[in-house]
Amino acid sequence: MSHYSIKDIEQLSGIKAHTLRIWEQRYKFILPKRTDTNIRYYDDEDLKLVLNIALLKDNGHKISKIAKMDRGTMRDEVLRLTEKNLRYPDQINALILAMVDLDEDRFEKIMATNILKLGFESTMINVVYPFLSKIGVLWQTGAINPAQEHFISNLIRQKLIVAIDGQYVNTQENSNKYLLYLPAGELHEITLLFICYLIKARHQKVVYFGQNLPFEDLKSIYNIHQPDYILTIITTSPPAHEIQDYVDQLASNFPNAEILLSGYQVIGQDVNTSENTHIFTRIEHFISFVEENTLEKTL
Repeated sequence: MSHYSIKDIEQLSGIKAHTLRIWEQRYKFILPKRTDTNIRYYDDEDLKLVLNIALLKDNGHKISKIAKMDRGTMRDEVLRLTEKNLRYPDQINALILAMVDLDEDRFEKIMATNILKLGFESTMINVVYPFLSKIGVLWQTGAINPAQEHFISNLIRQKLIVAIDGQYVNTQENSNKYLLYLPAGELHEITLLFICYLIKARHQKVVYFGQNLPFEDLKSIYNIHQPDYILTIITTSPPAHEIQDYVDQLASNFPNAEILLSGYQVIGQDVNTSENTHIFTRIEHFISFVEENTLEKTL
């Protein structure tokens, strides 16, 4: 059972802490627990309740009416709305509920509905990525337990692998070649897998080496494949005090390739880059980059 502060609940649900306190006083249906030292906290059941309330309220239900619903009625109405309504915030909240409950069937239904109506790429960009951003901060602060994070990450990873397998195409000889990897010690693979999907969907070549690749192995792989681009995502490794040296090492060892970087350790960290190094802050920026460079090759 996870413990959430009121700020955690606010971040996940989008409902301000001030509003939550008003509801607590007025309707008595969101009542925090207290630790032995009298610190307020919320548990998984409280989080699910707030997420359900947020979704119902955003779809026109009055809070006074919601307060009179029993939990079963509330849940049935939420399920009906998320199957009918593809508003991104509603789908994101539905994924959070699936994560908290470790409910694989519900996750599969949410993903299938969105992919059918929006397409895989749009579902990832507009639903899955905002969802991952929400839970990422809470994972770092310990508000979400490892079981919940591993459960949802592995399900998303499975979806990405299946989508990548479905993108096999015969690339042209003049296609750009991208080498994708994560540095030694780096295990956060979801964004790298999605980038692999995006590149393949645009009929470009990918050499994928995944997690935890030592630098010496990267040099050997480069010599064999001679890619046009080397792309990595740096979330936790190398650590902050080693990032600049690592980025400089990439640029100097592979002067004939374009180095493409993203991730928490490089975005907004005042990392100095050489002419052949680019940092992407958003997945949409990378998509534009791939499409522009693909177009240049075909002209």
